[in-house]
Amino acid sequence: MAIRRVRSKWSKTAALLADPRLRELVPETRRFSRDALEDMLERYGMVYAKPVNGTFGKGVVRIERLAGTGAAWQIHYGDRKVRFPSFAAMFRRLSAVKLRRPYLVQRGIRLLAKNGRPFDLRVMVQKNPHDRWESTGIIARLARRGRAVTNYHSGGTPMPAERLLIRHVDAPRLRKLIDRLQELGLQTAEALDRRFPGIKEVGLDIGLDKSLTPWIIETNTAPDPFIFRKLPDRSVFRRIYRYAKAYGRFRKAGGRGRGRRGRSLRGRSLRMRSLRRRSPKARSSRSRRNRASVRARRAAR
Repeated sequence: MAIRRVRSKWSKTAALLADPRLRELVPETRRFSRDALEDMLERYGMVYAKPVNGTFGKGVVRIERLAGTGAAWQIHYGDRKVRFPSFAAMFRRLSAVKLRRPYLVQRGIRLLAKNGRPFDLRVMVQKNPHDRWESTGIIARLARRGRAVTNYHSGGTPMPAERLLIRHVDAPRLRKLIDRLQELGLQTAEALDRRFPGIKEVGLDIGLDKSLTPWIIETNTAPDPFIFRKLPDRSVFRRIYRYAKAYGRFRKAGGRGRGRRGRSLRGRSLRMRSLRRRSPKARSSRSRRNRASVRARRAAR
């Protein structure tokens, strides 16, 4: 049975909001429009505009209403921060820089940070070989300096969650917080599984604010397992990979995937031999061998 994937952030958010255990931890999210953006900036001061279907933080823009006088609005995309004197001017630039696809606007969470670089947490939840949900790993993602997103593929740095969290919470509370994150991962996977039967893995992006509230920023039904190779504890990745292989994310050795690679390598080897045969140096070498062979046959007669 194929692993089910769900791309739409809107659909996944709706599934979480339907669960009374989770709805208070989902930042307000609305379909993107000028009115929705203006209203949410008025209420929260900072929001994120993100594609309904998208990965790796591509196309995500952070928008803020700044306090004080002068430039009152700011957008942050990639490494750029641009300020504007009016909402209208900001919206024109935002419309120009965002991708040409449907968007959401989500309440922004002011994340915990290290030296001015915000970080969030990726919680990995998988179906284990007994077909039960299990939280299998937690890793922190520290945003690249100057970036609005923490994604690894957008320059974020993965590292053990405890290394960053211990700056904000003492050891006994840290253990309770980790347990809470694992429980939240299970509840989220169960909520998504009820709406979308057939999913096998969920990557939860959780942002902590100063009160340590675990906000569910986003969920991913095709999470990158290889980011967990960055952890010093190699057993975490080994378990994640073993579970993923058991439910069919990676083809078993000898399967079609390996055959394609084998054929590719054989084809590459044949092409290289063909190129060597056609090279001037190879032709010269063959010519010398042929002449030597002819002389040897004549001498034998």
